[in-house]
Amino acid sequence: MATCTIGTCNLNQHALDFDGNLERIKQSIEECRSAGAKLRLGPELEIPGYGCEDHFLEDDTTEHSWEALAVLFAAGCTDHMLCDFGMPVMFQSVRYNCRVLCLNRQVLLIRPKLFLANDGNYRETRWFTRWQYGYTLKQCQLPVDFSQAANGQTVAPIGPGMLQLRDTVIASETCE
Repeated sequence: MATCTIGTCNLNQHALDFDGNLERIKQSIEECRSAGAKLRLGPELEIPGYGCEDHFLEDDTTEHSWEALAVLFAAGCTDHMLCDFGMPVMFQSVRYNCRVLCLNRQVLLIRPKLFLANDGNYRETRWFTRWQYGYTLKQCQLPVDFSQAANGQTVAPIGPGMLQLRDTVIASETCE
């Protein structure tokens, strides 16, 4: 039976600190790679930072998240390592809290959150919508500027999908 090293990351991300967050993400990828990881799992909304609050309602927060992902692609961070990044994604004019699974500068799956935290200190339904299409995959148009970093990829599947690899299946859900 084959084994796989998985790198999980708990990063000290800051709201809207795209440059600093990006550097911490890159460092975590280097550490995962050094440990022999083939799968790197980052924290929820790690690219813009979880605490953006009403800034999530601004389109440029999502746009800057795609720009940061393009920088990670250009730096080769997803080369030969499946990386699971947390960021907001707009699909059909609706904002979702997503996992974006990437490998070799390609987006393999955009996995929106099915259950949003909306009690205690959490008000995710103020900024995001839970996935509305059941267990159906749709095609998400990727931002034009990002497509260049993704070797011309223009669409990616979005929804509660799973990735079938050679000898395992990977799925993801961010906690509620």
